[in-house]
Amino acid sequence: MNRALAVFILFGIGYFLSNFFRAANAVIAGDLMRDLGLSAADLGMMTSLFYAGFAAVQLPLGVALDRIGPRIAVPSLMLMTVVGCLLFATATALPQVAVGRTLIGIGMAGNLMGAVKAFGVWFPPNRVATFTSLMVGIGALGALVAATPLAWLNQQFGWRAVFLGGAGVVLLSAAGIALGAQNAPPGVVWRATSDTADGGFGRIFRNSQFWRIAPLNFVWLGTVLAVQTLWAGPYLFDVLRLPQIETGNLLLLISAGVATGYASCGALADTFGVRRTVQGGMALFLASQTPLLLPIPLPPPALAVAFFMFGFTGAFNLLMLTEVRILFPPSMVGRAVTAVNLFGFTGATAIQWGMGVIIGAFTPDEAGRYPVEAYIAAFGAALAINIAVFIWYLTPAPVQQGLKAEG
Repeated sequence: MNRALAVFILFGIGYFLSNFFRAANAVIAGDLMRDLGLSAADLGMMTSLFYAGFAAVQLPLGVALDRIGPRIAVPSLMLMTVVGCLLFATATALPQVAVGRTLIGIGMAGNLMGAVKAFGVWFPPNRVATFTSLMVGIGALGALVAATPLAWLNQQFGWRAVFLGGAGVVLLSAAGIALGAQNAPPGVVWRATSDTADGGFGRIFRNSQFWRIAPLNFVWLGTVLAVQTLWAGPYLFDVLRLPQIETGNLLLLISAGVATGYASCGALADTFGVRRTVQGGMALFLASQTPLLLPIPLPPPALAVAFFMFGFTGAFNLLMLTEVRILFPPSMVGRAVTAVNLFGFTGATAIQWGMGVIIGAFTPDEAGRYPVEAYIAAFGAALAINIAVFIWYLTPAPVQQGLKAEG
């Protein structure tokens, strides 16, 4: 139990840092645009590169997790974040900060996937979803630190100093996982022998249920990250004209909702069933997006409730990993969950960038603020895609001979 607790804590710290870095740009967006001369489209593209880097390494990461284990694979990737933070902190133009943001995403790509792989052998099968969601809920507090606390740190020391300090913290976290975590309890089989022995990614991509799960993760995770980690901040700055600290307070409520949703969705799934919980969570997530489409924005108190519910229901995307994990044996879990995660972070890249393109198509005022119509168009496009893919998810997958759920 002490070893399992160590695995839980060490991967939780890594995931905390991942959430901090992915959400940081929402609070410092104005400073980045001013200091580096970025447009809205530039900001959307650059911020989305975290997810592009994240997505790019998912499939090789899955092989590494199944072959060498999370103890080595995860901290090795985290060294890329250290380099990315240093480059981001010293950037003077878009190309440098874009490369830095990409490297930060690549380095953070293994924290949650490594935890899912490790928890599958460290905890009982009927409690893996509960422990995973609890760790993710605690780790999601990193996004809380990237709200009001980051706004204060930015005012006191500047965003460059924050990223320089972050490089050191990530290095310590990577060392902790490498030295203190273990791939599996003694005698437990977790390692894949070869792709030819278990079917590899081909077996995963031939599973018809996978093609219901992966697209839903594309839009669900993609939308919540696009809004939470970037576009909610400019929306509050431009439409409600809120100062940085008040904006940070409202962003903190999205992050609080995400943390609460992550911490509770696993227990709900273990109690009521994964698929039923997914369906209910996604339906509520769609409803939570509608306040962002109002031509007259909600006042801050009402918007605070809407933001919390958006984050809470958005967090239920975590169950996509649980739903795909039970389709395949333990030796394939690393590849199965990273394949689904590839879609999620590709969605975050596409939706976050696409929203920036839509918003940038409108004319800002003399102060550089975009009109409410720009945000309605961007949020409305995201909601329409979410609805279409949810309908596809609810469509029964064809029955396949020789392919059935394994757990």
